[in-house]
Amino acid sequence: MSELIIVKPEKCVGCNACVRECPAPEANIVKQLEDGRFITMVNHDKCIGCGECVKKCTHGARDYIDDTDDCISDIIKEKLIIMASPAIKTVMPTKWKGVLDWFKKQGCTIFDVSFGADICTWAHIRTMDQDKIGNIVTQQCPAIVKYVEKYQPKLLQNLSPIHSPVACSAIYIKKYLRRNNPIALISPCIAEKYESQDTELFEYNVTIKKLLEYFDRNDINIPIDTSEDYEYKFDEPQGQMGAIYSRPGGLRDNMWLHDPDLNITNSEGVHKVYSEIEMYSRMPESKHPRIFDVLSCEFGCNIGPASGTKQTVFDAMTTMRAIENEAKSRRKSGGIMGRGDDKLFKKFDDELRVADFLRNYKPSMPSPIPNINQLQPIFEKMGMHTEEERSYDCHACGYDTCRDMAIAIYRGLNTPDNCIVHAKSVLLARHSVLNRQNEKLAEITEEVLALSDKLKENVANITDNMENIGESTSATGERAAVVKDLLENVVTFCNDNSTMDADSVSQLTSILETTIDAFSALDDNVTTTNESSETINKSINDIITLVGDINEVLVKAGKNGKTEKLEDLDKLAEEQDKKDE
Repeated sequence: MSELIIVKPEKCVGCNACVRECPAPEANIVKQLEDGRFITMVNHDKCIGCGECVKKCTHGARDYIDDTDDCISDIIKEKLIIMASPAIKTVMPTKWKGVLDWFKKQGCTIFDVSFGADICTWAHIRTMDQDKIGNIVTQQCPAIVKYVEKYQPKLLQNLSPIHSPVACSAIYIKKYLRRNNPIALISPCIAEKYESQDTELFEYNVTIKKLLEYFDRNDINIPIDTSEDYEYKFDEPQGQMGAIYSRPGGLRDNMWLHDPDLNITNSEGVHKVYSEIEMYSRMPESKHPRIFDVLSCEFGCNIGPASGTKQTVFDAMTTMRAIENEAKSRRKSGGIMGRGDDKLFKKFDDELRVADFLRNYKPSMPSPIPNINQLQPIFEKMGMHTEEERSYDCHACGYDTCRDMAIAIYRGLNTPDNCIVHAKSVLLARHSVLNRQNEKLAEITEEVLALSDKLKENVANITDNMENIGESTSATGERAAVVKDLLENVVTFCNDNSTMDADSVSQLTSILETTIDAFSALDDNVTTTNESSETINKSINDIITLVGDINEVLVKAGKNGKTEKLEDLDKLAEEQDKKDE
């Protein structure tokens, strides 16, 4: 499947709004980036192109691709046929004629899809008259068709075999008008690109939003028309009641014009129609309405995902009422014959073959649904261990139920980390671990601070004793010099007095006593130095012991995930010990 819905990852905030709004259960893939962010990508093989995610994304992370630029570029090369959806009147109530006139000026032929819608109604009525089809689900909405093909293929037998108004228009142009020019559809529908690819009946899907953006970028001014005239000079016949197909129940109302007794039920909007289609699939055929008229958009095509309109539902329905009144007057003036026969249908009976407006579908193999045994380990990873936990259904992940989320994870479309229950359980577990670590850290801090105080005390002792050693060493040097001088004096005196009298002996005795005093002082200084050195050695040994204690505390903490060894401090203490020795 080609890429239709695109994602801008840098703008995605992982809010899951796209998953929440998407009716296609496998169309989104949630991924977690290396920085921890969650982003939601598109699974193009399972996307139905309904465009609901584009409408609901408030962050600008979703956009779509159409053929506007290619179409306008190719107008220069070849004159195109423009098919105008009836919804352009409600989306651009004052500009739709100016837009069509602009294409006319480029040499394009303009065709009204409302006429194709009239053909679509006629083909349904005639097929039912001939009892060739049973109860049907309508298929004028390409997103619905794609959903049935991908997710409810067993309903393809119920999906109407009649082509959509768009395809009926293209068939009429190609087969009956014999026009071979490329055809471009102007519509507010993203999924029309799928119909273009699947039927190969038209080449370009030009969405109104992208077309108006093109006009703005290129300073193309479209004149304003405030008249309430909904007739236009198309190059081929303008449609009649087919003009209301774009509103909710449009096909139903057309069918009731021709057969008021038909049992028709209609449903619109992604939050309603797809669940009711699933309900329809489970019902016995006997309970099906004759026609189940369905549209993906809540307000029909008039406020489609690619309309870019600022029109409210009230604006759109007011315009549609005026369009309906105008179509009825045109039908009365040129479409009704005597006895209630429809002149337009008589024309179709004479000129058209129903068989030319039938289509085939392309069923896909639905993904198997995992059983409870396969989901069991998924629930465990999500932190859901009980039946109650598996029924939280908080919708934060974007899915309706926890089981749907588990199925998405099983299929590789999501991750347990995106489950709020899982995230909460992980957060609580981490918070508990963190609390225990903080308590342990407080205990370790208290022990380390106590040891640090002892370490400071020993360092202070070392500092004080180092000062004592400095002072003692200085005094020792001074006293050693004095002793040296005294001994030199003794030697000199003895050399000068080979014989000594009483005075000489007295003088020598005085010198020797002074020398003894100097030696005593020197001995005191040496003793002080030794005592300080012993104190230093003891403090250093205490420091080594304290470092060991700190290491032991930290190693113990390391076993709880907080290991930080003080090997460098050990080496520093050992080196200091060697220096002191």
